[in-house]
Amino acid sequence: METKNIGIWMDHHNANIMELNESGIQIIKIESEFTHQQKEHSLSKNENLMHNKENHLQQSFYKKIGDKIRNYSNVIIFGPTSAKTELLNVLRSDHQFDKIKIDILSADKMTENQQRAFVKEHFKSK
Repeated sequence: METKNIGIWMDHHNANIMELNESGIQIIKIESEFTHQQKEHSLSKNENLMHNKENHLQQSFYKKIGDKIRNYSNVIIFGPTSAKTELLNVLRSDHQFDKIKIDILSADKMTENQQRAFVKEHFKSK
């Protein structure tokens, strides 16, 4: 099987999924549907409702990312928040991701070019 590498820079609201291929890196952007406006609106109604909605939308966000990486052999997930660890926990609970090597690294906020360079550098030695 061909080794396929993918990098994901993410926080709780955005994910840049970077597929490494012969022509460079292709980026797919995924955004969480739980916006700051939704949080304010939900909080004004009921804090419990807000947490339920946020949790549901966060799980949906992680599922969309998981759907994008299921056919890859090596994944690097990096970013400034705990979202990367939360995503890893979601992926590890699903056996279809058992054969995928997933690395997690902390990283500050980065420009897209910095993210591309980070992913290229990570997989250069692999």
